[in-house]
Amino acid sequence: MAKTYAEINEKIRRQEAVVVTAEEIIDIVAEKGVEAAAREIDVVTTGTFGPMCSSGAVINIGHSKPKIKIQQAWINDVNLYAGLAAVDLYIGATEVALGDTEFRYGGGYIIEDLVAGKDLRLKATSYGTSCYPRKELDTLINIKDLNQATLLNPRNGYQNYNCAINRTEETIYTYMGVLKPNIANATYCSAGQLSPLLNDPYLRTIGVGTRIFIGGAPGYVYWEGTQHNPNAKRKENGVPCSPAGTIAVVGDLKQMSTKFLRGSTYEKYGVSLTVGLGIPIPILDEEMLKFVSVKDEDIYTQIVDYGNDYPNGISKSYGEVNYAQLKTGSIEIEGKSVPTAPLSSYAKAREIAGELKQWIQAGEFLLQEPLQALPQDQGFKGLNYRP
Repeated sequence: MAKTYAEINEKIRRQEAVVVTAEEIIDIVAEKGVEAAAREIDVVTTGTFGPMCSSGAVINIGHSKPKIKIQQAWINDVNLYAGLAAVDLYIGATEVALGDTEFRYGGGYIIEDLVAGKDLRLKATSYGTSCYPRKELDTLINIKDLNQATLLNPRNGYQNYNCAINRTEETIYTYMGVLKPNIANATYCSAGQLSPLLNDPYLRTIGVGTRIFIGGAPGYVYWEGTQHNPNAKRKENGVPCSPAGTIAVVGDLKQMSTKFLRGSTYEKYGVSLTVGLGIPIPILDEEMLKFVSVKDEDIYTQIVDYGNDYPNGISKSYGEVNYAQLKTGSIEIEGKSVPTAPLSSYAKAREIAGELKQWIQAGEFLLQEPLQALPQDQGFKGLNYRP
């Protein structure tokens, strides 16, 4: 039994496609088996909603009179990257506002505020040129007045991630949240069985051009994500048991919603952007059906010390744990019970998978076969330090 993208898309156009979420498929397979489920199901939708620091937005503010070639720019005192064309600017999600010593406001919130339709204060300076003579600009901007506002994220949707602990004597503040001393808590960040790349471990259907749900709007995978590491160790089911593949994604910020795109603050660490991401997986054959029916108890990750090992580049695991165990609220590490907490929202991941399912069932969202596969043969490199 094999299906093609064209066949599945024709069923979607006729609103006849059978679409279920990655959560729902688990019970269907348990009841009907892989072969019968593969014949019946056309698309399985996935979802995740968590902090994705390697995110940002490109905006074009339009030309002022007289024109300006922006050299430096700030929105609400958050520094933007201006090394593009005259009025193109990049908002980095993790950039912190000037003077914000508590790291509570930054680029992720600027992106959320734009999507919310708020007026924001833009200030810019320039050295001035013959064709762009203006040297200063101070104005309110609003997303509806921008020529373009594009979410452009170099690394999203990590295929698995660490479970973080702290083995030192002091509380530490990290992108994995506040970690208490002496392994007093553990944090993790994945939707597990709903997570997009965990449902296609070898990225058979996820590549350049794949159409996705991003921030509440349609978008696309445009390249491999930074730190893409498909050579990570895998279990027998093909699922990596440490950080592995990543994707670079793009979408129209003007179509997005603050339901699925939110600024985030991490105490004494900084700011980020929490992104809602969903990917439809076409059931091309029985192998794909097996992949998408993966359960939390079959997805393992590594327990990593962020107090000493991680900051010093030491690769060491203090054991493996699966997502079913993590979601119980406690795990056992070195003979002690340790409370766990997620940085991502499983409830929102479920909502994203459900909304994407509705789009497809209504014939509003067709699948796109990848135009190019993502690399499968490269590893993750550290810095080649040459003083």
